[in-house]
Amino acid sequence: MTQPFTGRASQLGAADNGQPTVLIISDDPEFSRAITARWQAERSLPSFTLVSSSISLDSDPDSFHAAIVGNIQPPSLSVVMEAMDAMGKRVLFVAEDGATLATVRERWPGTLVLKQQDNWLDTLMLVAAEALYRTLAEECARQAEQAKATLERHATLGRYMLEMRHNLNNALTSVLGNSELLLLEPGTLSASARSQLETIRNMTLRMHEVLQRFSSLEKELTVTETLVGASSQTRALAASVQ
Repeated sequence: MTQPFTGRASQLGAADNGQPTVLIISDDPEFSRAITARWQAERSLPSFTLVSSSISLDSDPDSFHAAIVGNIQPPSLSVVMEAMDAMGKRVLFVAEDGATLATVRERWPGTLVLKQQDNWLDTLMLVAAEALYRTLAEECARQAEQAKATLERHATLGRYMLEMRHNLNNALTSVLGNSELLLLEPGTLSASARSQLETIRNMTLRMHEVLQRFSSLEKELTVTETLVGASSQTRALAASVQ
């Protein structure tokens, strides 16, 4: 579950395998080990990536879901926190010094701060679990919005094609009719021109078949919507009877 870091932060594993990923930034190996060991007792265990503050934190924001920062060298505080703030991820900052916590809370108000005292690990588990839950929920909502936008674009295109179907049919009918009339006149066209005209006619027929398929799909969708509506009404009626 734990992934030791061996290179730049840009090499962090992508968090797209369905398992939440937590980035732990600390210059104290014991701090990181304490968190990962305590998390073993939880029902849901994320994947971990452990880094020190000396690592260049120019990773892809999608490579982790939340970060825990603690026990880092004071000169690295601003660098680490600015990097995390730029990524827009939820960050939990842990420290024993109240002044440091106050500084972090003031300069990076979006950061969750936790004093490292008795039972801090238990508190961290609760806060981190909630942060991960919110992050994953927001990610799902964002993906749903993107999927909705894509469907709406496709629906708009589909409606436009259905609206233009009549005009296209008229144009294709004209092209098909004129090409067939020319083909009926023997000796007026060279072999090459006749071959090209036959290609035009055949492609026109194929386009006509595609438009006919649009008509069939429209009827199928209409029937499906009718059946779904009837089924919903039946379920509603059955529920009201009960």
